[in-house]
Amino acid sequence: MTRKKKRKSSKGISNLTSTILSVLKKERNQSLNYKQIAAKLGVNDASSRNQIIKKLHALTAQKEIEEVERGKFKAIVTTEYHTGILDISVKGSGYVISEDFDEDVFIASNNINKALNGDEVEFYVYKRRKRGNMEGEITQIIKRTKKEYVGVIQLHEKYAFVIVDNTKMYKDIFIPINKTNKAEDGDKVLVQLEDWPENADSPYGKVLKVLGKPGEHNTEIHSILAEYGLPYEFPHEVEEFANTLDTSITKEEIEKRRDMRDVLTFTIDPKDAKDFDDALSFQILNNGLYEIGIHIADVSHYVQEGTVLDDEAYERATSVYLVDRVVPMLPEVLSNNACSLRPNEEKYTFSAIFQINEKTEVKNQWFGRTVTYSDARFAYEEAQAIIESNSNNIPQEVSLTGKTYQTKPEIAQAVLKLDGLAKIMRRKRMKDGAISFDKVEVKFNLDEHANPIGVYFKTSKDANHLIEEFMLLANKKVAEFIGKQSPKKTFIYRVHDEPDVSKLAALQGIVSKFGYKLNFKDKKTTTASLNNLLQSVVGTKEQNLVDTLTIRSMSKAEYTTHNIGHYGLAFDYYSHFTSPIRRYPDVMAHRLLQLYLDGGKSVNEDIYEDKCNHSSNMENLATKAERDSIKYMQIRFMEDHKDEAFLGVISGVTDWGIYVEIISNKCEGMVSVRDMKDDHYAFDETQYALVGRNTKNMYQLGDEVIVKVKNTDLVKKHLDFNLIGKKEE
Repeated sequence: MTRKKKRKSSKGISNLTSTILSVLKKERNQSLNYKQIAAKLGVNDASSRNQIIKKLHALTAQKEIEEVERGKFKAIVTTEYHTGILDISVKGSGYVISEDFDEDVFIASNNINKALNGDEVEFYVYKRRKRGNMEGEITQIIKRTKKEYVGVIQLHEKYAFVIVDNTKMYKDIFIPINKTNKAEDGDKVLVQLEDWPENADSPYGKVLKVLGKPGEHNTEIHSILAEYGLPYEFPHEVEEFANTLDTSITKEEIEKRRDMRDVLTFTIDPKDAKDFDDALSFQILNNGLYEIGIHIADVSHYVQEGTVLDDEAYERATSVYLVDRVVPMLPEVLSNNACSLRPNEEKYTFSAIFQINEKTEVKNQWFGRTVTYSDARFAYEEAQAIIESNSNNIPQEVSLTGKTYQTKPEIAQAVLKLDGLAKIMRRKRMKDGAISFDKVEVKFNLDEHANPIGVYFKTSKDANHLIEEFMLLANKKVAEFIGKQSPKKTFIYRVHDEPDVSKLAALQGIVSKFGYKLNFKDKKTTTASLNNLLQSVVGTKEQNLVDTLTIRSMSKAEYTTHNIGHYGLAFDYYSHFTSPIRRYPDVMAHRLLQLYLDGGKSVNEDIYEDKCNHSSNMENLATKAERDSIKYMQIRFMEDHKDEAFLGVISGVTDWGIYVEIISNKCEGMVSVRDMKDDHYAFDETQYALVGRNTKNMYQLGDEVIVKVKNTDLVKKHLDFNLIGKKEE
């Protein structure tokens, strides 16, 4: 049941002219009579109807509306309407991003007209604001971007409200008492929007799922997933289907493949990895060339189109890596078993095999299905130990997942040679204009109850770069192989556009505060100066800030059938081929590659472009969920350190306060300007600083300050600091 609509008082309808015009403009493709307009305004008394009738005739006389047939009226539309995506600020106003304009269009809160953040909307522009921005009004919601929200329910006797966690949701959601799904007062719930009646102040919804009590670990992790519409378990029928697959290695299937079981093969992965979807093989040929195989789990052999397993994998599109768990794209029987290239096991693989000389020039290449046998599994740390040795001092044994393993000399020699080749390939990429992003990753040591007991930073070393370079080679060459064929064939590309000039200018403005200069004269100088910047900040207090800002200045990489190259890697052709266990685009790339190897015709581009868009969207949601989980765990970590003083660097400055990132653990929180009691501080955007009115004391981006934890809010994922003062020189 919905609540009865409140009827407007018969004393008079406020702003009747603008209200009627708004209704008719919104329904501008229809003609409405006075009864229909009254219903939309939520009035039914005789006085109000008479007011509407009089106003309709007055507006007709003024030629603002027209009577298209007796008693039926339409707005005279002279306005040009546009479409775009609404981005709402936490203050309730917003901006519409539209391809029709070079700048975003400001929308005041009273002109948002029930649109929500991310919605595709229709709008018109009616003036320029004092600051120069265009201002408009939303006239129609074309498509809601999401209908499910996470929040805390407040129960009343006959109804309930859900207070949404997402700060960009500016309205609480009204829940009829019969749609609370047995939620208790104060529970965190997943709610679905059902309606937003014309005259209702809040949208109506129903509770889909009770997630638990706010602040509890599993509740908050499940809430993060639910907020982005990401699952945390597989439907029963999908698990059942996967468990009935034949995962045995058969003689009949081996005969259809290139047999690589006798070639030296091994994997190098993180020490805590559970799925190994890529392996390297190495042998020296009689002609002196190195034959290097990049062997990828043949996921498409098991995940067949048209099955519930494939449908589920497509919907997920990616695995999600949260701080305490992985939400896999594929059920465990595949991701951790049949498709995992575990040591001393035969596996079906899809391979890119290259014959390479000492200069890393590819002299021959082959793509196709194989069967392989992994001789060893290395963690990155163990491969690094071999690399840091030399050919005359190869470790005789290394620790593999807790066991001592006797290192075969031929494996160690292969690792050393592959490392040498990878270094040459990496230097070539950098020379060609690739950008060297090696951002420090924040990781947590967790106890058995998923409590954070320590923070550490993950950095890439030679062993990581070794794997990276050969995966890049496979991805690049597969994309080249298809992309250069004539006639053109539809394929899945991973593209990365050139950075936006205005974002680069903003980056220059910020990094100049730290004494760095950038040169944007042309593409070559831009990439060179960006690389120089990233190298210069290594080990500095501002490294994480500058790394983050530089990444944000870049365009987003995405999947598409329209190849424009990959700016960040400096490749003309690039795809994703090497991780089909955790990325659906790689599964599609495998299928298309095999189809074209078999002489098949090109597939429908529009269908695959839609699949690319879906994959890019799901990747974006997974990235947001991963960031939220890190933020959540950082706040949990800081809860146990409330009495400690921390050295931090100012990572952001706004008119409401400063953001401070703690140097020792990368946790970021905010110091509210209201809590800076020693002076009245105002935001100076030219200096990226808060400046004291009386003392002229300045807190500027990049300054080192001492802070203590003021408040930790696991539900809202807010971390607030008290400012102790500046670091003494």
